[in-house]
Amino acid sequence: MQPDELRQMVAQGAALRRRQRLQPAGGPGDKLFPPTYPGESGPSHVFERRRIDGKERVCVLIDSVQSQANRLEEALQAAAEAGRIRLPRLVVDFPGAGLNSVGPISVLEAPHRIFDAILRDSALGDTSFRDSDLGKSLRQATPADATAILQAAPTALLFGAWNSTGEGGGLGAKFARAIVSEVIGVDVPVEEMADRRSGEITLRSAGRRTGSRIDPLGIIKEAARIYEHKDNLKDWTLDPAEAKGGPKEPNLYSGKKKSSGDAGSPAKINHGNIAPSVDQLGVTCAYALQTQVLTFAGLRRLRFGTDEAKTLAARTYLAALGIVAMIEGNRQGMALRSRCDLVCEDGLAPLELVAFDGSTRDVEIDAEAAVRLHEAAFEAALAAGFALDPDPVILKPQAKLVELIRLSQQKALADEGGEADGN
Repeated sequence: MQPDELRQMVAQGAALRRRQRLQPAGGPGDKLFPPTYPGESGPSHVFERRRIDGKERVCVLIDSVQSQANRLEEALQAAAEAGRIRLPRLVVDFPGAGLNSVGPISVLEAPHRIFDAILRDSALGDTSFRDSDLGKSLRQATPADATAILQAAPTALLFGAWNSTGEGGGLGAKFARAIVSEVIGVDVPVEEMADRRSGEITLRSAGRRTGSRIDPLGIIKEAARIYEHKDNLKDWTLDPAEAKGGPKEPNLYSGKKKSSGDAGSPAKINHGNIAPSVDQLGVTCAYALQTQVLTFAGLRRLRFGTDEAKTLAARTYLAALGIVAMIEGNRQGMALRSRCDLVCEDGLAPLELVAFDGSTRDVEIDAEAAVRLHEAAFEAALAAGFALDPDPVILKPQAKLVELIRLSQQKALADEGGEADGN
């Protein structure tokens, strides 16, 4: 593909898409473990019925739109850090503030991208980022003129951003995603579970996950009672005289979860066997399906001033960046999580250009061609007058943010807070 063809696609096309069939790295029929979400009867996968190839099929969510966006952002950041592409971005330098355990965090890693609290609570030079000229210009950006965001963090326009903590009590500017990717499993064996009270039918995996542990020390549940130490409630003791409450009413050790069940058992201090268990988790499927869509029609909702040629150059640059994300994401592979590795079923599916009338044609773009398209679009955007600096803008975390992180780390090391407290 040539740069002129990309500009024409952005100006007239509907979208660029790829529908890729995948199989487990272990081979067809191997078990996969999609993400789990909390439910009334314990953790479960997300099942739904979808219309695919004219039939209603039971599907499971393997990787969500949000998770895929994060993976594509990681791929773009890796390409930028490796020098394969030039990419404007902001980076908060936590190691420079003495927090080596945190590491630098870029706008591609911040959960809310350009409008994240990590950036808000940092400083540009001696000025808080929010009150800096750059910060103000970003807060004032809208889809009618998104120039400031394009120049500082174009990926925020590509993957979507919302100034939810800005002016107007959450009525800040919203920028819709221009690229969407999702992975599902198709034709999943499930069991229907009926609620005895309401009759509501829910789907659960027909797969099973087993778990157990044999303690090499041979400590059994009945070996002794474990008590909270009077000098350190996170420590334990076998001696009732050293226990909180004293020898007459010693407090049994209950662990992080303040439940009475098994309190005082060696299991509460992670010693002893774990009895075999079976959970309704893990799935098999006919195949996994990744659907990626880069919307040109969506990009055309973004404007960058009143100059049409300049606006087209910006949209074309964002499209090229999206193409690089799709290609580089595939180059990274699809090791989504433990026991959830996927590979192409029968080679890499082609990219398809979709016209407004629904007609499609295949488009050949490999990794090197994607980088060349991006470089040409980057140069065209510079020539159009955009200030695109490939060197990251370095922010430093404000002292109050550094202190908040340190306090949180201290609490975590002391075994306080976190999920055990229901947060």
